[in-house]
Amino acid sequence: MKINTFKGMAIDETIADLQLTETNLLDNPFRLGSMMYFEVIKEARKLYAEGKYRLTEIDKQVIDTDLGEYEVYEGNLVPLDCPMMYMNEEEDDSDKPIGKPKAGGTKKFYVYVKDGGKTKKVSFGAKDGGANLSVKFKDPKARASYVARHNCDTATDKTTPGYWSCRLPRYAKQLGLSGGGSFYW
Repeated sequence: MKINTFKGMAIDETIADLQLTETNLLDNPFRLGSMMYFEVIKEARKLYAEGKYRLTEIDKQVIDTDLGEYEVYEGNLVPLDCPMMYMNEEEDDSDKPIGKPKAGGTKKFYVYVKDGGKTKKVSFGAKDGGANLSVKFKDPKARASYVARHNCDTATDKTTPGYWSCRLPRYAKQLGLSGGGSFYW
């Protein structure tokens, strides 16, 4: 008696859907590079060997590879025949938007700036991502207190968190925050 797990059922349903819609294995709905993505390919390979799976033209090329198989490399389990690209942060800065704050990262916000010839990431805001703090653009007393505490009138170095924190209201709309405008806090 075969016991079905949720994982097994998800793979079976995906395989059935791929067959029904005549979709390529590489276009399976799981995230590329995830274990489930490769498990679907592995299961299709097994079913094909048993004569229970019809391959598309692209699938015929996939089945001849080791895609869906794993090996240990330098102590890590890595998928075979799946191109992986690792880039050193210093190697390619061309795709980083300079001077455009974004939410997330190690603090609540971050921005890439040019510091000499290098690109630097400046993180600013609450350390925990602001889970317990909110941005109070609409409270005049809170704004005045913030500006005084952080000396916003003298913050001119774009490579410092203080500069970007003081100018946060200018970027409120692009960060998805309500309020804001062209003023210091």
